[in-house]
Amino acid sequence: MDSAAVEIDGSVMEGGGQILRVSAALSCITGSAIKITKIRAGRSTPGLRPQHLCGLQLVSDLCSGSLQGATIGSTDISLTPGKIRSGNHTADTQTAGSVCLLLQVCLPCALFSESSSQLCLKGGTNAEMAPQIDYTVKVFKPIMEKFGVHFDCDIRMRGYYPKGGGEVVVTVNPVKELQPVIMTERGNITKIYGRAFVAGVLPFKLAKDMSTAAVRTIRKEIKELYINIQPLQEKEKACGNGNGIIIIAESSTGCVFAGSALGKKGVYADKIGIEAAEMLLKNIRHNGCVDEFLQDQLIIFMALAKGTSRIRTGAVTLHTQTAIHIAEQLTQAKFTITKSEDELSSNINYIIECEGSGASNPHL
Repeated sequence: MDSAAVEIDGSVMEGGGQILRVSAALSCITGSAIKITKIRAGRSTPGLRPQHLCGLQLVSDLCSGSLQGATIGSTDISLTPGKIRSGNHTADTQTAGSVCLLLQVCLPCALFSESSSQLCLKGGTNAEMAPQIDYTVKVFKPIMEKFGVHFDCDIRMRGYYPKGGGEVVVTVNPVKELQPVIMTERGNITKIYGRAFVAGVLPFKLAKDMSTAAVRTIRKEIKELYINIQPLQEKEKACGNGNGIIIIAESSTGCVFAGSALGKKGVYADKIGIEAAEMLLKNIRHNGCVDEFLQDQLIIFMALAKGTSRIRTGAVTLHTQTAIHIAEQLTQAKFTITKSEDELSSNINYIIECEGSGASNPHL
């Protein structure tokens, strides 16, 4: 079937692991074989890293596929998908590779199986360069429900850089098809809350310092809301040492945003708190309905949905543009992005519109 494989250039646009995740998931769902070349070609360590390899093996396992060229450092792989299998699947990055990125690649596939799936994902739960697991649960999950996607996330163990050791069990229910989503009115911010955590040997004072600094930063701009950022000491359910913070904002129309940051050696705790707060404020200012991190994660679902989705965003990220490029290559979905001047804020925002391909689950 290799002659009919769709060729994907892994070095285009954002040129990272995201191209692999979107391509592999869509290959699995549409049944088209793919060949990805020049994987992460521009990165300091080109080719597949352990977490990418782990994600590809998971998808191949989910779709009874045949995967060629999948070794660490490989820059070319091909995947020929078979039938999507429900049931139990396990993926272990064996590093602090993000379980949230593993979920990004396998969740869409599991939706198109015949019955519910249990995905046991092991690695980092609160890792750099990836959503924290709290983001997945508090921001990604409620918005997914608008598409008709339902999953449960049981955080059995938290894992941090560099050890990993985290474990999350995700239960996914299949869908017949995905509903299109319209999110164009942000409304007012009604609630701001979060968690500032320390784990392992790190002192609880760090959690309090992150929380206090974050609240102080947000207060300067948003005076009317009570802001509750809980300082927490992770006890039994944490592997290794780590600290970090995530702050969530909810709007009157059901939009959810976040700002987050993780502690690094030699960086003061209040600086981490301020970084997360500023990230949240930046994502509230543009008056869009999703933050910059959710933006690209929604593209694959918009592309698969039956009907037209419309989402108002801030500046369109390179990750989002890349996801659109891949989705249009592998499905019949058509995206358009229009700039919309907003009289309420001086900021410019955009409407991402998608005529979805209407993927249907053959097993239901």
